[in-house]
Amino acid sequence: MRALWHAAAVVALNAAGNFALSLGMKRAPAAAGPVLALLEPAAMAGIVLLVAWMLLRLRLLQMADLSFVLPVTAVGYILNAVMGAAFLGEHVTLARWTGAALITGGAALTSLTPADAGRHNDSGGAGGRR
Repeated sequence: MRALWHAAAVVALNAAGNFALSLGMKRAPAAAGPVLALLEPAAMAGIVLLVAWMLLRLRLLQMADLSFVLPVTAVGYILNAVMGAAFLGEHVTLARWTGAALITGGAALTSLTPADAGRHNDSGGAGGRR
């Protein structure tokens, strides 16, 4: 259950970080270039959120199997598409919505399995803990 809460936080931080970074990069003057554009406050906020996302994702990978983490956190793809369309005015094509829906459907199937289904023993091998 803790892994699911961590996964939800990972998805939320990823979507918020991507949104803020994209907003900051779009607000920056085109002449600034990509490096100077990072000085835009929204871009800086996005970077901070994405660093927090990465740290929490690393913690999640300590708690759960990779085969659980990657598909479950892939739900963020549809959230990113929704945020881009709703708040950034991006045109999301039918193909992109379909792709996001397929990823989300696969993630839903994967989330029905236990977070640590691959850990059958504590031998310290590839699937175990030391």
